[in-house]
Amino acid sequence: MPEPLTAADLRQVADIGGFFALRLVWPEGEAERAGSAPGGEAEAAGSAPGGAAEMVGSAPGGEGEVAGSAPGADGGSLVGAGPHSAPLGEIYAGRRAPLAFRVAKVRAAIAAPEVRIAASIAQLGLAARLSSIALGSAVLHDRIPDFDPARLHWDPDASSPDDLFLATAASRPVPDLAAIVLDQHLAPLAAALRVELRISERLLWGNAGSAVAAAAREIHRWAGRTGHPQAAARARTLADTLFADPRLTGTGTFEAPGFRRRSCCLYYRIPGGGVCGDCCFRTPPVRTPPSPSRRTG
Repeated sequence: MPEPLTAADLRQVADIGGFFALRLVWPEGEAERAGSAPGGEAEAAGSAPGGAAEMVGSAPGGEGEVAGSAPGADGGSLVGAGPHSAPLGEIYAGRRAPLAFRVAKVRAAIAAPEVRIAASIAQLGLAARLSSIALGSAVLHDRIPDFDPARLHWDPDASSPDDLFLATAASRPVPDLAAIVLDQHLAPLAAALRVELRISERLLWGNAGSAVAAAAREIHRWAGRTGHPQAAARARTLADTLFADPRLTGTGTFEAPGFRRRSCCLYYRIPGGGVCGDCCFRTPPVRTPPSPSRRTG
């Protein structure tokens, strides 16, 4: 196995942007934040102002403070984790309360008229967090955090960088990228949502593709700012590897100036939502109400 990722390593990854931050924690109560974005901001690359990617990591009011503790993987408690926190593995296995809490929270924050809109935005946010941390670590350190779902805790009441806690410093080799991001997390996350809600699988995988592309774009922008052109090329190569997976192939195309997805996250349906920067729609579709039925005879 590769060498563990240290807190210093993860601070370097977090410097790329808000969605790239991760906390390392241990059940004994020793916790060290591995980087955070100034002000707790979690802006995703490629989003239109006011679009879904700007909202996905945010709690109402923009607050990301976490209090209390949650059970750890070894029976202790994770310092800083809120009362709604849970290992993602438990959520994928059927513990629905944290996911339902997050969807409800997002729905209230964006005034979504349909629950599936909030579910889409919530899933897009978590997909962006997981994709960003994994891709950033692979690019900068040639290894990936061991996102064992039993040890990766998610706080649905928090925003980046305070929503994900990893109870191990172990790492995995870069060839495991698709297995970690897609097989261990995004596939079971989509399945968990679809157990409770009528939401398109194609839409959810479109969100996953959008999240991967946004992570690669943000690394590209960071590389340009900091003079690391090799990091930009590496990010695009790894993103292409993920898009070679049949579940992401066809979710969108890379075109100037960026990625254009082939599905919509539904953000345009909220009051004043507009379209995201990578949306398949150039302008928000006009929804025409059905004509009233006519009586005949």
